[in-house]
Amino acid sequence: MEFRHKHIIALRDLSKDDIELLLATAESMREVNSRDIKKVPTLRGRTIINLFYESSTRTRTSFEIAGKRLSADTINISPSTSSATKGETLADTALNLLAMKPDIIVMRHAVSGSHYFLANKINCSIINAGDGAHEHPSQGLLDMLTMKDRFGRLDGLKVAIVGDITHSRVARSNIQGLTKMGSQVFLAGPPTMMPPGVEKLGNVTVCGTMKEAISDADVVMMLRIQQERQGKTLMPNAREYSRYFGLNPDNLKLAKPNAMVMHPGPINRGVEMSSYVVDGDQSHILRQVENGVAVRMAMLYHVCGGELE
Repeated sequence: MEFRHKHIIALRDLSKDDIELLLATAESMREVNSRDIKKVPTLRGRTIINLFYESSTRTRTSFEIAGKRLSADTINISPSTSSATKGETLADTALNLLAMKPDIIVMRHAVSGSHYFLANKINCSIINAGDGAHEHPSQGLLDMLTMKDRFGRLDGLKVAIVGDITHSRVARSNIQGLTKMGSQVFLAGPPTMMPPGVEKLGNVTVCGTMKEAISDADVVMMLRIQQERQGKTLMPNAREYSRYFGLNPDNLKLAKPNAMVMHPGPINRGVEMSSYVVDGDQSHILRQVENGVAVRMAMLYHVCGGELE
């Protein structure tokens, strides 16, 4: 099977076969991550630039580790140390970086659609590490891999996603990916944080209450409140939010007994989830982080033209 995409900007752009190939490759990449010497020469001689215009811990670090474990030369650039502080535009920054002949630019940006804009300006591959409230494809892929690890399948799963849906790129990527793979997605959140028409994205059900969304769910995915993207306060206070949309040991019992608990991070303990749930036996949050390295290795590998025999 061949991966025919030069860029990975959104799961919306990928087919079910593309997603299956990326997940299969990620599964094979995990063997590299379990070795004493965690390095293979697959991308030796390739140059990857991680260009992050927003703060990141997990995504930026795992992309850097992924590139280095594939033997690529990896360079990190943050806006505070770039010419963006002097007024340089995104397009000019990208064109200047392109003059240095990178093979891949991994970028996070606050503006939705910025990666499509760049894809029309430069000729190297672009991987989206998150753009505004649009998509976060690597997070969607690692979430699906984590679910597949637990259940052996994605088809037929009931996945509840709870929280700030309007401003969540993670929610959009998961909706796009999971519905293509046959999962049923149930959404819950404050009405002020639920985008109109979200049902049109796929096999999606918008629920009036959190209880309805998580009842008999195989997976309960909690989202952080995206206060940095909200132009105004969309909830009275954190305590009230937690009362109606926070996950705790009591309402988790509404889900299936073997249900997974997931969160893309960073977690606000006591707001979207109690510490008992975060640190509990049903939590797969650190497994998500672990899978993030393998998934990002697979993404880098395939945009560089890799094939599985």
